[in-house]
Amino acid sequence: MDRCIGFIGMGNMAMAIAQGFLRAGQVQPAQLYAYAPHPEKLQARAREIGFTPCGSLSELMSAADLHIMCCKPGQIAGILGEIAPRLPGKTLLSVAAGWSYEVYKPYLPPDTRFQFIMPNTPAMTGDGVLLFEDRHTLMEEERLQIMELFRCLGMVRELPSALMGIGGTISGCGPAFIDLLLEAFADAAVKYGLPRALAYELTSQTVLGSARLQLSTGKHPAQLKDEVCSPGGTTILGIDALEKAGLRAACLKAVDAVMQGRR
Repeated sequence: MDRCIGFIGMGNMAMAIAQGFLRAGQVQPAQLYAYAPHPEKLQARAREIGFTPCGSLSELMSAADLHIMCCKPGQIAGILGEIAPRLPGKTLLSVAAGWSYEVYKPYLPPDTRFQFIMPNTPAMTGDGVLLFEDRHTLMEEERLQIMELFRCLGMVRELPSALMGIGGTISGCGPAFIDLLLEAFADAAVKYGLPRALAYELTSQTVLGSARLQLSTGKHPAQLKDEVCSPGGTTILGIDALEKAGLRAACLKAVDAVMQGRR
């Protein structure tokens, strides 16, 4: 990618994306610019990964032609009101939850090229999920280039607008759900004598390996589970305990809570 990229907001998600681009060699630090309302924090993050901090949105809009909206959803309307006159001829990507093509449309000049993307934080290590809404105004060649750029951050998938909410719930909220499970199983390991650091290491690697096994084999998770559960063995005792504790129901309720909160 030979374009200059401007980040509107430089929080954790923006940092994950920027670091992922840099780690993969898709861009150089000199191609990255960012604006955020807290100059000291912005300067600190600039020193950390090498992007150029901008003192205003106007400066950012002048520095780059591809912009990524990474601020909090509640800030977007105000920012669009300020930058809308500068958007014609530029490309705007948005990674803010809930701000789909339909929501953005009234705010954008007609000739703005726009794409809504839902990423997640594992993008920082190249293990992310990047969901592209199927409604957009990018030129086709440009869209393919942008999808290829984001592919260095993980799995890229296109979803219909109606499915972006549930897709984003699974991939965007999912890391926090998995982290809660990691912490819980690590606590159990510590309870029985494992040092804390080793407990996290073993638990995280087990989750990572199990996920990779499912992705590489394409086997149904139930089949993989059955392959570990010997008749009368120890694993099936743990599965029985998880079922009795309502693990499946808890997972469904977590997704229900997020989806209902989006409405």
